[in-house]
Amino acid sequence: MIRIEFWGQLKELVKYDAKKIIKQSKQKIVFDYPITRRASIKDIIEALGVPHTEVGEIKNGQKKIDFKYIVSSKANISVFPHEIPLNPNNYLFEEPIEEYKFITDVNVGKLTKYIRLLGFDCAYHWTWDDDKIADIAYSEKRILLTKDVQLLKRKKVLWGKLVKSSNPIEQLQEIVTFFGLKIAKDTNKILSRCLICNEKLLEVSKQEVIHRLAPKTKKYFNKFSLCPKCNKIYWAGSHVDKMKNILNSLKIFIK
Repeated sequence: MIRIEFWGQLKELVKYDAKKIIKQSKQKIVFDYPITRRASIKDIIEALGVPHTEVGEIKNGQKKIDFKYIVSSKANISVFPHEIPLNPNNYLFEEPIEEYKFITDVNVGKLTKYIRLLGFDCAYHWTWDDDKIADIAYSEKRILLTKDVQLLKRKKVLWGKLVKSSNPIEQLQEIVTFFGLKIAKDTNKILSRCLICNEKLLEVSKQEVIHRLAPKTKKYFNKFSLCPKCNKIYWAGSHVDKMKNILNSLKIFIK
């Protein structure tokens, strides 16, 4: 038997018999957990409903331990969420986050275009199943964004974030805050990717695309970009101003 406590938002994810809970407060939930086999702390944490991606620190007593730690009886385990913003070099994870590249599933599909709008690489396709998503996350070192707890528990998923809100703008706020995403306000990063294909856009002259433009677009706009994959044309219309207003509210810009 071990005593284990989950702190902060992690306690909301725990699946355990409420009758066996010793203490529950706004800060943590505490209970005893039987050890019936040789198991790592990672296995135990995930068996209790908490994906490893949501864990920022683990202690046995006052000593920090990692996911591979084999738990013995009478251990006193404390499990903490990530500090915000997340530390990309967190000791629990075998590889640091070197680049903020994401992958989303159908549960948060609408979030995808907002991530791309910020200029961040975000892979998505509505036909991908969980196996495919986990494989891509692993092979391309992508951060998985999803509402699917079980998908986040997969071994091939190193970094990830359990998205709480069902509103795409609120979801974006979660991601920006959690990862501490910042971009310069005068950068060309905004709208530098195709919202459909995720490809980096190429600048093109007005003459190259003028035959495809609507009359008012021809009259009022002179700068254009083109997706090299789907051939969609982009320009800084009123929709871009609306998007920038949203981004301003998220406090993502730095001077």
